[in-house]
Amino acid sequence: MKPSERMKIPRHEMPEQDATERSGNFQEVNQGFEEQFACREAERCLQCKDAKCIPGCPVGVDIPAFVSAVSENDLSKAADILLADNVLPGVTGRVCPQETQCEEVCVRAKKGEPVGVGHLERFVADWAREHRKDLFEPPPATGKKVAVVGSGPAGLTCAGELAKRGHAVTVFEALHRPGGVLVYGIPEFRLPNIVVDAEVETLQRRGVEIVCDVIIGQTYTIPELLEEEGFDSIFIANGAGLPIFMNIPGESLKGVYSANEFLTRVNLMGAYRATEVDTPVIRPTRAVVVGGGNTAMDAVRTSRRLGADPATLVYRRSRAEMPARNEEIKHAEEEGVELKLLNTPIEILGDDDGWVRAVRCQRMELGEPDDSGRRRPVPIEGSEFEIPCEIFVVAIGTKANPLLTQTTPGLEVNKWGNIIIDDTGMTSIPGVFAGGDIVRGGATVILAMGDGKVASRSIHKYLMNGQA
Repeated sequence: MKPSERMKIPRHEMPEQDATERSGNFQEVNQGFEEQFACREAERCLQCKDAKCIPGCPVGVDIPAFVSAVSENDLSKAADILLADNVLPGVTGRVCPQETQCEEVCVRAKKGEPVGVGHLERFVADWAREHRKDLFEPPPATGKKVAVVGSGPAGLTCAGELAKRGHAVTVFEALHRPGGVLVYGIPEFRLPNIVVDAEVETLQRRGVEIVCDVIIGQTYTIPELLEEEGFDSIFIANGAGLPIFMNIPGESLKGVYSANEFLTRVNLMGAYRATEVDTPVIRPTRAVVVGGGNTAMDAVRTSRRLGADPATLVYRRSRAEMPARNEEIKHAEEEGVELKLLNTPIEILGDDDGWVRAVRCQRMELGEPDDSGRRRPVPIEGSEFEIPCEIFVVAIGTKANPLLTQTTPGLEVNKWGNIIIDDTGMTSIPGVFAGGDIVRGGATVILAMGDGKVASRSIHKYLMNGQA
């Protein structure tokens, strides 16, 4: 097909569950492409000789090659190409912000809509999960042992890449189920657990051992893993899961949650299945969530599904400055979430029994840009008002949990408690590498995966040559 003909094909939009229905259930919002629409979307790709989309992908997926295979309806070939570069394609096809990465640099975006790379990635991953078995043949064993701390996106990616190279990999997970933020932080309606479970099982079939209920820094320390447990190298990817609060009056009231606690209770502990589990979580008639990122969106959309009406998101800047994905903001509004922009909470108000009854907010206006490049919110005097609610969820970010770093002598961290690494991903301790949020601070799933992939190459070099 000529490029001129490809340019005439309109982008196929993702089918979605009806907004009114989905606001009351936890079923996946995006429904996925049917095969005919996936093939047609793939035909939109111009197959550029100097494809900008490949360096635009943090894990380096050969996007033109797998998309071309989809256009030819050779889905097995497409799966081979995709899985060669990405060990979690079903995850990234759902939660990766392609619009600011591979799709942003797509040549087609200059004169219209980019190719729906994320939608095609999801389609191929789902097809592979349903239609073929993993025929992975283990490579020759190197005799080297690697410990991976954390089974989130960075840890799983690094583990999968190291297993491909013949290393014996053991992943240590603090919680009772593998997946990290993928299972405790991202709701079922965005990323079903069945998808995460299937991709974890694929890694296990490839030889990755996963041990849950082990807290590194308590059950074992990093020195113990190296000196007593016989690991030749370690990759630390335990994330940054310590919540940040606002330090405003009333945060000790009952009904105040960090987004981490709220989403973990609902997602990992299954509180959204009220008739099947006993996980305690408040099902509010009115909820307020503060923040403007994807986690805040997840929390407010979750509260809406638990019965909150209204479910209100309070954010101190305007919509243009919100870091959440446009798709998540759009979905939230469609589901009835109220956005209170250019406002910030200044006090949480309680009743006589110590429960949240309302949040006092103050209106803001945008001033000069701050260090982040976004215009700084400035309070407007005398603009205070109250929003009645039963729960208040703080989703303004997280920081590094110091348990691991404080029990690891010689491990250098920065002023925020994040681990310092060199260009290879190695920490101040030889043979110990790190990546993901424990290095970056709060970031995206795909950036964590990119860190895991980069670290796997460095770890392999270190194990084989003694230096990364």
